[in-house]
Amino acid sequence: MTEDYSKDLTASKRVSMVHSNTCSGTVGAIVTCPLEVIKTRLQSSGLTLRPVFQVQLGTLNGAGVIRPASVTPGLLQVLRSILEKEGSRSLFRGLGPNLVGVAPSRAIYFAAYSKSKEKFNSIFIPNSGLVHMSSAGCAAFVTNSLMNPVWMVKTRMQLEKRARGEKKMNALQCAQYVYRTEGIRGFYRGLTASYAGISETMICFLIYEMLKKHLADSRFVSPSSGNRKGASDFLGLMAAAAFAKGCASCIAYPHEVIRTRLREEGSKYKYFFQTGRLVFVEEGYTAFYRGLVPQLIRQIPNTAIVLSSYELIVHLLGDASH
Repeated sequence: MTEDYSKDLTASKRVSMVHSNTCSGTVGAIVTCPLEVIKTRLQSSGLTLRPVFQVQLGTLNGAGVIRPASVTPGLLQVLRSILEKEGSRSLFRGLGPNLVGVAPSRAIYFAAYSKSKEKFNSIFIPNSGLVHMSSAGCAAFVTNSLMNPVWMVKTRMQLEKRARGEKKMNALQCAQYVYRTEGIRGFYRGLTASYAGISETMICFLIYEMLKKHLADSRFVSPSSGNRKGASDFLGLMAAAAFAKGCASCIAYPHEVIRTRLREEGSKYKYFFQTGRLVFVEEGYTAFYRGLVPQLIRQIPNTAIVLSSYELIVHLLGDASH
């Protein structure tokens, strides 16, 4: 009787905690949607760059040479442009597919991560950095493969520019348009860039797990408290997750720009390395970091909440099983 009750309690907690995690993800998607739209616009090739002129010194006769250059608009400039030309509703383009994808993507990711971790723990040194990196990589691969069609539709909607008052496509219309013009393959544009972005997930989890281990080793545990975790422990995990995500995003961010370019409609960008070469040749290396600021503002707190929530779920389920 006690064992059956414990199982029911564990199952009940699992359902309620997963539901809470999904709700927090939904709220986060709504709140940060404008930042994601701005980030996507900054990454795109359709962004209007402001022309400037630079004077280059050091020629043979000592005279300066005026060379044309361009400056990428900032976050506030893109925000102002969207509000003036398209209206405030455009800041929430792609929210529908994003909300549809929140619950399954998180469920798929953490399920794949847990299963992979069990498998790799039996192959490599248990809970080592290699295990965490491999598990995160497998989970990201599975999630990206299954969810790419949803994210493809979301990106297309965010890139659609219509003047204020003009009718815009909804998610279903956008999906139908992609299928009609590009077929099934159209839904998998940018998937290679997503696979390249797995490195970001692996770096993030490696740093996070190292910091988590350091926090656990340095944590003072009194004899009476045992293995209990307090609010300060979860705040420490949130800080560790935020730092890990910030580092990983800065290192692996160029794949985000390449992915957005690959998802543009009727563009010259066809393949991952071809896109990377074109962006570098035509716009310089700084183009690979366009939109990084809104990405960091959006992703760092979101990742901190998600990972600390996951740790809370594991902790509560562990308590329920005893």
